[in-house]
Formats: sequence, structure tokens, C-alpha cells
Amino acid sequence: MKKRILIIGGYHKAQRLARSFLDKGYDVTAINKDPAHCQVLAQMPGLTVMTGDGSKPFVLEDAAAEQADIAIALTPRDDDNLVICQLCKKLFHIRKTVSLTASPEKVKFFYKMGIDSVVCALSTITSIVEQQAFLDEFTTLLPLSGGQLRISELRLPASSPVIGKTLGELQLSREVIIATILRADQPLVPHGDTRLAAQDVLILIAAARQEAAAVKVLTGR
Repeated sequence: MKKRILIIGGYHKAQRLARSFLDKGYDVTAINKDPAHCQVLAQMPGLTVMTGDGSKPFVLEDAAAEQADIAIALTPRDDDNLVICQLCKKLFHIRKTVSLTASPEKVKFFYKMGIDSVVCALSTITSIVEQQAFLDEFTTLLPLSGGQLRISELRLPASSPVIGKTLGELQLSREVIIATILRADQPLVPHGDTRLAAQDVLILIAAARQEAAAVKVLTGR
């Protein structure tokens, strides 16, 4: 049986996430209150699109939210995302909820309020969130059970033991992803054969329990 994904809000992020999930064979429904955005989203083959405010219970009900396995709130308002995830969890009993937040200070609060996964949209990585490479890996992170997701920035010192190695050679946990590499301020989409260089800035997405171990592998410290 296909996994059912509900994406609420967002536009560019919703487009890329939906495409990624559809490519993996998931059943995806997108809810957006902007009719113009819905018209564009509706052109994506296989995507079910609804116009409405996803923070309203009747809109979620019309979208058959009770049948979803995962709900992802991507609106630009943190309070809306929190309400959406709580409705999905408590009213429609969706097993997994994911929320975007613009504020690092709210991450712990969101977890305390029962959100399963929280992704902080730090301004320094906004462009990365838009990249297909990140979104493809994001689908792997969703099943993490109860662990916090952390997005961090790490500059590789010249003394790093991984300088000259390919990403495929790194001994990192499967719960650690190098989402992108900034080299001379230019973003690189990472692949297994990408070789690391001194002063590369790595954007890491990791389960909180694996972050320290990943930093030690990458820096030798």
C-alpha cells in the first residue's frame, strides 16, 4: 500500500518535495491557500491539490487527512505550522508530523508540543532547502523516530583527515547527510565521488545524537 503524504503550505518547497515523493511512488496531496499557487501545483502529474487554509480542520478533513501517514507543514508562519501539526496529530491521528520553523529558538518548543520532526529554516541555508538534492535526502530523514533534526554548518580545516577523500569514502552514520558543499561561496550538489577540500563549508543535516560523532569524523577533533 502506498505511503500517503500531506504537504500543507509552501510553494517552491512544496513543489520540490512533492516531485521527490511522487518519484518514489508515494501518494501526495498538497494544500495551499493561494489559488495561483494551486494552479501551478496542479500541473504536476499525479499530485492531488486542494485550495484552502490547512490550519482549518474542515480543510484537512476534505483532504482526507485521517488517511495520511505523514503531514508536512511548510507555511511561512510558525504558529500556523504548529497548529497544523497538532491538528494532524491529535484530531486526525497522523503518525508522523514534520514542521518547518524560521526560528531556532522555537525548535525545542515544537518538540515539546508533540511535533515529530522540526526543520529550522535558517537564513543561511534557505537556498539549500530549495535544492532537489536536499529534498531527495529529506525523505530519508522523515522516518527518524523522535530524534531532533539539526542543520549545522561546518568548515573543514586544512588539518581535517577527510581532505582529499570522496564522500563515498566517509564513515558517517546513515542518520547524517551532507546536504550541500559551499566551495568559494559557490554551492555544490554533493555526490558520492565528490572530493572534499580544505575550507569547504559543509551543510550537515543530522539526528541530534549523531551530530557530535559526525563532526569528529570530519574534523578529527
